[in-house]
Amino acid sequence: MPAPRFYCPTPLAAHARIDLPKALAHHALRVLRLRPGTTITLFDGTGGEYTAQLQSDGKAAWADTAAFQPIERELPADLTLLQGMASGDKMDWIVEKAVEMGFTRVVPIAAQRSVLQLSGPRLEKRLQHWRHIVLSATEQCGRNQLMTVDAPASLAQALSTLSADVVLLCHPEDGRTLAQSLPGGTRHITLLVGPEGGWSPTEIAQARQSGAIPLVLGSRVLRTETAAIALAAAVCTQMGWYGP
Repeated sequence: MPAPRFYCPTPLAAHARIDLPKALAHHALRVLRLRPGTTITLFDGTGGEYTAQLQSDGKAAWADTAAFQPIERELPADLTLLQGMASGDKMDWIVEKAVEMGFTRVVPIAAQRSVLQLSGPRLEKRLQHWRHIVLSATEQCGRNQLMTVDAPASLAQALSTLSADVVLLCHPEDGRTLAQSLPGGTRHITLLVGPEGGWSPTEIAQARQSGAIPLVLGSRVLRTETAAIALAAAVCTQMGWYGP
């Protein structure tokens, strides 16, 4: 069974005593009920990981680290998702699965047809919630680098910051196939997925003007919480990114 993995927000070093934050220590000792001396894995989100021994004296908790392990489980290219904000807990699910699929960045889009609209303290609270989901999903799936979740933006704002080689616009009614849209050697791919109501005509025009390629993924219309994950899997397969 793999050693329990924990994201540690403090800088890590090899062969050192690392004082564990209270939240991490509580989760390890009280929630998971790990005993002192248990082998764990620590990572700080900057790459690589450390095998360590969990220790506690009943008051404080720390970890004694071993050598640094330069292990990465990233895709060989950057995958960015511009996701029209979905309602309910759908965005939570999308963020979690985006981490598992290997996305490097998610930009929630306050689309014209988004039911979910955020501002002020509510926006900041939701953004912190999504970033906490990133941490938990990263611990679970084995990645050692953290996916970025940007603050929500309009589609026009997000498109103006892109530096992708290829931008694919999910469009169930008009577009090319994936095989026609992805040239070999592509290193930066951005996927545009609309909210429940889809992109508005204005947003589709903005995306096209920015060079986005309309894409049809099969003959069925996918839900917004399905589209990005299905497309990411298809892109990885098309580019040959799965395998040893």
